[in-house]
Amino acid sequence: MEITDVKVIPVDDEKLKAFVSIVFDQCFVVTDIKIIHGPKGLFVSMPSKKRKDGTFKDIAHPLNNQMRQYLEEKVLTVYRQQVGAGTPSSSGAMGSGAGASGAGGSGTGGPPAGEGEGAEGGAGGGSSSTETPRT
Repeated sequence: MEITDVKVIPVDDEKLKAFVSIVFDQCFVVTDIKIIHGPKGLFVSMPSKKRKDGTFKDIAHPLNNQMRQYLEEKVLTVYRQQVGAGTPSSSGAMGSGAGASGAGGSGTGGPPAGEGEGAEGGAGGGSSSTETPRT
């Protein structure tokens, strides 16, 4: 499975840095992915749904660390290229091949502890306690 397109919409916020949509094999899209700036740097937060008890559960997420790392590197590379080039926030960007090594996160396949939005049942996700409020 290959990520064939990455669209980044930067957001001017302290923690939430961008919304992202990705296309797999030019035939399947995942939207509402977020780039969050946490204490250990940037990380990718997968789309999630708020439960009645106030916690969040991921709607879509990688099932293994290899896919999580590939997705995060691809998304953060496009984000850094777009933000570094000063691209207007209304345009998308096509993903490039190589990833950015050491691209934020905890290096364990998920966001730093306590910063994920659910990820229950996923590979290396964070806890679902205090979450970033939806905007």
